[in-house]
Amino acid sequence: MARKGTRTSSFGSSGRESHDSTEFYNSKLYDQYSFPEKKQIEETELPEELRDSIIRADSRDLAQIPDHSVHLVITSPPYNVSKDYDQDLSLREYLTMIREVMQEMDRILIRGGRICINVANVGRKPYLPLSSFINTIMIELGFYMRGEIIWDKAASAGSSTAWGSWQSASSPTLRDVHEYILIYSKGEFSRKNSKHDKQDTISRDDFLELTKSIWNFPTASAKKIGHPAPFPDELPRRLIELYSFEGDIIVDPFAGSGSTAIAARQTGRSFIMIDTEQEYCELMRDRLLEFDPKNTLHHYF
Repeated sequence: MARKGTRTSSFGSSGRESHDSTEFYNSKLYDQYSFPEKKQIEETELPEELRDSIIRADSRDLAQIPDHSVHLVITSPPYNVSKDYDQDLSLREYLTMIREVMQEMDRILIRGGRICINVANVGRKPYLPLSSFINTIMIELGFYMRGEIIWDKAASAGSSTAWGSWQSASSPTLRDVHEYILIYSKGEFSRKNSKHDKQDTISRDDFLELTKSIWNFPTASAKKIGHPAPFPDELPRRLIELYSFEGDIIVDPFAGSGSTAIAARQTGRSFIMIDTEQEYCELMRDRLLEFDPKNTLHHYF
């Protein structure tokens, strides 16, 4: 007997398989949104010398990377909180920099490509919701937001003692034990398998787990890796398997310690890593060579 589909209920329903949400998306809530038309995907072949490369450059100007030539962007921008690599920017200057980098990512991404941005909110007096500011920028640039993942770091995060007013309602402080991973699509919600016969690599169990909106995995040691704010290799590994095909090109415009490159190598993808700092470009090179000394690595620094 065929399974009966569900439709959006006026009262509520837990049934989601074969779900018809047409009524919901035709409601006034979505009046301001025009859904994309299916178009032919433009994809420019990436020059071979840019595959598996580390480039020392400002990600606001990547003229060497052709339009529509990469498939997935994974990054964690600097938070402008006085780390060793941070500039002392005003909030307006910082958000302008993020906007200009994301405009360049928009140029190099194929239609249907995705951007995943790992970000934490900062400060307390007042609290600065960087995730909200970045969401606004990305939507204004025309990206479709696909959701947000909460990275629960409670198991491995240091125990903050910034209580504010101890055991008093006068001014208690929330102690963040999470970060966000913001997910966007360019131009279309689905990703065509382009002109090549590329394969998915995600396992059934990973797919079931990673499509949940809360992820739990440990942080990375800044001292061990040699970077003030590294994200663990597991973060890009999950995003790469969930949002790209084998053989795709993965870009990180704030590449830092090179975790995205290592995850790309682990999963059979190519990468382009960009950072402004010579020290971190060399750190990436050394980590990659240690991980896989036999593979070809192009670097331009």
